[in-house]
Amino acid sequence: MKALRGAAALRNLREQPLWKLLAATKAPVVIALLQSLFMEADKALPGSVLLECLARDVDALRSAGEDLPQAPQAYVAEWLNQGWLTRRFPTGAPEEEYELSAEALTALRFVTSLLKPRTTATESRLSVVIHQLSRLAEETNTSPEARLAALRAERDRIDRAIEEVERGSVKTLAPDRALERAREVIALAQELAADFRSVRDEFDRLNRGLRQSLIENEGSRGEVLEQLFAGVDLIGESDAGRTFNAFWRLLTDSEQAATLRESLDEVTGRPFARQLESHERKFLLGLTGALLNEGRGVHDVLQHFARSLKSFVQSREFLEHRRLHSLLKEATQAALSAKDMVRPNEQVGFELMQSSSRIRSVSQWALYDPAQRVTDSSMLAAEPSELDLDAVSELVRQSEIDFRTLKAHLRAILERQSQVTIGQVLTEFPAEQGLGSVVGYVALGAKHGEVTDGSEIVSWTGDDATQRRAKVPTIYFMRERYLELVD
Repeated sequence: MKALRGAAALRNLREQPLWKLLAATKAPVVIALLQSLFMEADKALPGSVLLECLARDVDALRSAGEDLPQAPQAYVAEWLNQGWLTRRFPTGAPEEEYELSAEALTALRFVTSLLKPRTTATESRLSVVIHQLSRLAEETNTSPEARLAALRAERDRIDRAIEEVERGSVKTLAPDRALERAREVIALAQELAADFRSVRDEFDRLNRGLRQSLIENEGSRGEVLEQLFAGVDLIGESDAGRTFNAFWRLLTDSEQAATLRESLDEVTGRPFARQLESHERKFLLGLTGALLNEGRGVHDVLQHFARSLKSFVQSREFLEHRRLHSLLKEATQAALSAKDMVRPNEQVGFELMQSSSRIRSVSQWALYDPAQRVTDSSMLAAEPSELDLDAVSELVRQSEIDFRTLKAHLRAILERQSQVTIGQVLTEFPAEQGLGSVVGYVALGAKHGEVTDGSEIVSWTGDDATQRRAKVPTIYFMRERYLELVD
């Protein structure tokens, strides 16, 4: 009988996502993909990021000869259907997010443990067992005498340790034992990720179960309804809720959090920690943040379920669901009563037009963005204007240009070099009068310089601090005509 019960239990377990993943036809490829996508980041991935990364990995596997005929979207849909991924739409997120289910995470941890098996019974694991058993025996002992004896023994041990430290004798763990213990801590902390997902899934099942009991209850006021109207948080007061709330209070306790951070900083700074692999050190350094993020996610889910369940009752929405459930139940009973009188293929003389609709996730809808239809209003940079000599003559007649200063600038340069262009002059002596200075140099060049057929681009900064450019004839001022520039 014992074997029979065990076989039945295992047969049921075989239908669960964990066993199905391990027994899948392409389990090695699927597990490798899930590890690559989720285990390294160890967090939820937005849908677009997941599809992009999955497409890259699938292409790499196809290049290596793996038979993966489906598109990445099809694989994601299959993994969701199998229960290996969960899909959520967090509040404020622009798209859906995907993460490993608790069962899939357990399966991946199990496979990883097979790839890196534990070959020996480590001392640290035995120490943990002994310490936990000792604490359990002590904390469940109701005898005051035994508790006092244990406390005095602990006090004597602490006194001896203090005396040894005062004598300068400080005993530390050997590096290999410290490394072993650090890896035990890492393994234990990594298991918390699966625990978080399991707790969140338990809250989800509890929420659905409570809603189902509200809908299926035939009476006007059932026990669940009475408690909800009385303001009882049924999810928070459940066994899973109380367990998680105790964990959350411990995790968010400021003193405990400070102790955890200080301990992690000290451990990662010890010499033995350099022997840890890079991903192990990274995990330890980010442990506090990871625990808080995972815990905060579960805490938010718990609060959301509690609020939504209360709103489900207070808005009387459950009455509509109950009515729909009752109508479906009546239709089912009527169909069962008619099965002995009417054959399934018998003509009944009534035609029913079947309606259908395309069911899609809300995240697949996109809001209309008017910006996508706005006409391009960008302005192209205009070609620099060109100053010809006739235009310069007209500008000179209409302007008061400081030719004395311009000639002084030209003489200062020609004393050092044999020739100079207008652009070179403006580089050394900025245009104090803006366009007026440029016009003045062109006018002086037409009279005292060598005008060529070419042109050059000159630039200057106006009084409004705006950079401007113009195309002017290439004019050379020669040292041989230096005296023409003397007033």
